[in-house]
Amino acid sequence: MPIIEINDINAPGLEIFSTLTEAQLRNELEPEKGIFIAESPKVIRVALQAGYKPLALLCENRHIQGDAADIIERCPDIPVYTGSREALSQLTGYVLTRGVLCAMQRPLPRPLSEVLQKARRVVIIDSVTDTTNIGAIFRSAAALGIDAVLLTRSSCDPLNRRAVRVSMGSVFLIPWTWIDDIETEMHAAGFCTAAMALTDNSVSIDDPKLKSIDKLAIIMGTEGDGLSHEVITKADYVVRIPMSHQVDSLNVAAAAALAFWELRAR
Repeated sequence: MPIIEINDINAPGLEIFSTLTEAQLRNELEPEKGIFIAESPKVIRVALQAGYKPLALLCENRHIQGDAADIIERCPDIPVYTGSREALSQLTGYVLTRGVLCAMQRPLPRPLSEVLQKARRVVIIDSVTDTTNIGAIFRSAAALGIDAVLLTRSSCDPLNRRAVRVSMGSVFLIPWTWIDDIETEMHAAGFCTAAMALTDNSVSIDDPKLKSIDKLAIIMGTEGDGLSHEVITKADYVVRIPMSHQVDSLNVAAAAALAFWELRAR
């Protein structure tokens, strides 16, 4: 367990915590070399428990014998970089929320058929780009009985550092992958699709026929404009959440949590 005191923020090995962008960490040209960053001891523990492979740890000096001690013990073969809070902030460009970061190997994308194998309720995240919303949706999905999360390519990466932190590690607890053609791929897997949108022909979220559907995919749209006209018109159902006091819509993460609970598998 090499513990390395940071004396030079440009030293080799530290670039994964400092200069590499999220896109560079993903390494789409060589996916098997992709990396993501897990932040905070709790989130790192969830990732380790789920089988994710650690590559390097960065933590404040005080956490060596404190919050990170059990993590270091579980990962004896990786370098542990350490320094003061000020040094780590200078290195990363931000103040570490819980004083510990872990670089981990990014898993290869899972086949859609594998992710859907035992699923009855899934959420499709279409073009949601805010990392906080992605993390919140994953946390609600894991907590409220959603079996899998699917994302269109225009959505934010769930393994973005902030999305992982906001999810409190829920991105490691629920199967997820990317989807290219929502209606074609979901119908081929035996799912009905429900687009969450306010339209004239929408049905209320508490409509009994929705709850009787065996395999349902709930489609959530982007923060500003919601779902596209094409996605809405192709969906088997358009579903609305009734609103009061002239409020026209909910934040996508709040709407998702409500939909997960109301449309959960019985």
